[in-house]
Amino acid sequence: MNNKFWQQWLLMGLLLNSTPIFALELDKIELPEMGDSAGALISPAEEKEFGEAFFRSLHSQVVINQDSEIQQYIQTIGEKLVAHSDTPSYPFHFFVVLENDINAFAGPGGYIGVNSGLILMTDAESELASVMAHEIAHVTQRHLYRSYEASSRLSIPMAAATLGAILLGTQSAAAGQAAIMAIQAGSVQFQIDFTREHEAEADRVGMQTLSSSTYDPRSMPTFFERLQQSTRYSGQNVPEFLRTHPVTASRISDSRGRADNYPYKQYPDSLTYQLIKTKLQVSLATDSNDIRAILQARLQQGLPEQHTVAQYGLGLLALKTQNFSEAETIFQTLSKNNPEQPHYAAALARTALEAGNYKLALTRYQKLTGQFPDNDAIRLEYVGALLKTGDARGAKNVLTTLSPKTQKLPIFSQLLAQTYGDLNQPAESHRYLADYYFSVGETQQAILQLRLAQQIKGISPQMVAILREKLTFLSAIDEQERHNR
Repeated sequence: MNNKFWQQWLLMGLLLNSTPIFALELDKIELPEMGDSAGALISPAEEKEFGEAFFRSLHSQVVINQDSEIQQYIQTIGEKLVAHSDTPSYPFHFFVVLENDINAFAGPGGYIGVNSGLILMTDAESELASVMAHEIAHVTQRHLYRSYEASSRLSIPMAAATLGAILLGTQSAAAGQAAIMAIQAGSVQFQIDFTREHEAEADRVGMQTLSSSTYDPRSMPTFFERLQQSTRYSGQNVPEFLRTHPVTASRISDSRGRADNYPYKQYPDSLTYQLIKTKLQVSLATDSNDIRAILQARLQQGLPEQHTVAQYGLGLLALKTQNFSEAETIFQTLSKNNPEQPHYAAALARTALEAGNYKLALTRYQKLTGQFPDNDAIRLEYVGALLKTGDARGAKNVLTTLSPKTQKLPIFSQLLAQTYGDLNQPAESHRYLADYYFSVGETQQAILQLRLAQQIKGISPQMVAILREKLTFLSAIDEQERHNR
């Protein structure tokens, strides 16, 4: 693999998402303009590989959401936007970072992260969509390649980890200086000289995507303006999103002028947006009394739908505090009054499962899989319930019905490993546990699982070959990671 490409991705991260830590150093370095809008510098296979390495590295730096309902929602809204973008066939992957900081970022290979803090900051679903459309536009317009030409000695793991830290705004000063020195050692010159032009283009293209996707184009300037106003007295403690996506009065004015060209109409929030936002609020709350007071206050104001969402939040809070009888009552009522809403019924099944009523939980999940056959979030929960009741064979059958995209998630490999372990197939269990550890950036743990699998007697020649190939691949990556520590 050509390390030149990985350094270029690293520089892209510095260009698009540099934080104040690097400000003084970066201002002294210049980059020759090159303008590769055709994407000739990196092949799709190379871009995919680096994107995967980047996503793995993030797991060691932040907490990536593993809740299947939240993941399904952010992926669904992302895919809806991508379908109306310039490159609808591009393989984007969307995910939520469980951080209070207000931030969103586009990494290599179409990996787009949205912090939970940003989701909670939005007042409307179109505002969330506007941020995601903006990040999608950075990728589809290939801003990352149109800004520089460089080469380097950095390896894939080092570049992926450093890029991840820069995008997240969590890079330490010492590590930042090390990255700069590594770049200079490769005789690379670059400058931050595209932000205004590319941000404006991402706004314009993102707004077109918003309108085509039936989201409100006016939500983009509205959100940016409110975000700017809410932090105008923050001093150095401005949100990471504003550091990496500078918002000026002229930029807000320009985006509002473009938005006014679209016909005005109402863009109501989806119920799912309200439910997911409430679920994040409850799950991330550190004080149960505070969030309970907030939810109870919502019961006294707003529309009936908002009252229902508040009840859902109180049910989740009851479940979180193990008040199962209260949760059962709330979700029973919600499910009865809203039989076509999967979140309420799934919460009811989850209540039975966490209360230890496994028979009732299985009955509820089995009914749900028939009622919502395309809902992978429910199927993943159903697999967990089957494993808890000792039905590993049933769990394996359900896992095979999940979509290819869901099968790429770390939780899929984790559940599959547990399933094979319960089926007394230890080699397969270690194999898929290795896949899980690798997917979350724990390469050495993945290697250990493969070696444990190799020690099992009586494994088939095919399994021997699979394990050998995986071990060779992971050992090479581990060697690079060790070299860069």
